[in-house]
Amino acid sequence: MKNFDNGARRTDEPVVALVPAAGRGVRLGEATPKAFVPVGGSPMVRLAVEGLIASGAVDRIIVMVPAEFVESAVALLPPSDSVHVVVGGAERIDSVRAGIAAAPEAAYFLVHDAARALTPPELIARVAKELRAGHLAVVPALPVADTIKSVDAAGAVTGTPDRAQLRAIQTPQGFSAELLRSAYLSEGVQATDDAGLVELLGTQVRTIPGDPLAFKITTPLDLLLAHAVLDGADLRKVVVP
Repeated sequence: MKNFDNGARRTDEPVVALVPAAGRGVRLGEATPKAFVPVGGSPMVRLAVEGLIASGAVDRIIVMVPAEFVESAVALLPPSDSVHVVVGGAERIDSVRAGIAAAPEAAYFLVHDAARALTPPELIARVAKELRAGHLAVVPALPVADTIKSVDAAGAVTGTPDRAQLRAIQTPQGFSAELLRSAYLSEGVQATDDAGLVELLGTQVRTIPGDPLAFKITTPLDLLLAHAVLDGADLRKVVVP
């Protein structure tokens, strides 16, 4: 296993945020790619990018979109020299790989789902701070409220994990650039998030407290909730178990 340096880093080393926005979002049931669906009048991807900018913790933002949406993405994103759009891939892992290739100068990466459009800037800044403190991989996490069951192919329950040891993982997920580049070197490797790829290298991933507002907008119900939040509902009044 490669030994990655986890000492404290200089505070002037560049943090680059990668925003995968090439997914079609079939579960949301919209005609346009999910990242371009509006919430409160603004596309999710714009809200996500605005949150990254507002965090004050990111030097450059690379947004990966379908080839046919490059021009429209450039037009709808905040006008800034720090925001760049590149062509993403058929799968999320391909899009992140394209973003990594577009940022050879990065010392740290924050990989942030466009669908987590309401993520507070304060959470983004905390992830970046943990990276600068010397942690190689940092992810926001919330305790799991529901009882979780493992099942077999026929749907029969095979076990009940202790939910006290389970966490729901959010984004942005932060990594040293060297570590994330190494995780993406292997072709054909799959994981449901970037931390999963890093775990395959044997690297410990640190969790920090997440935020209810960083929920992923995946289904029509999630979209309704996002609209309600922007209309004035306060998710911070929700007690997280």
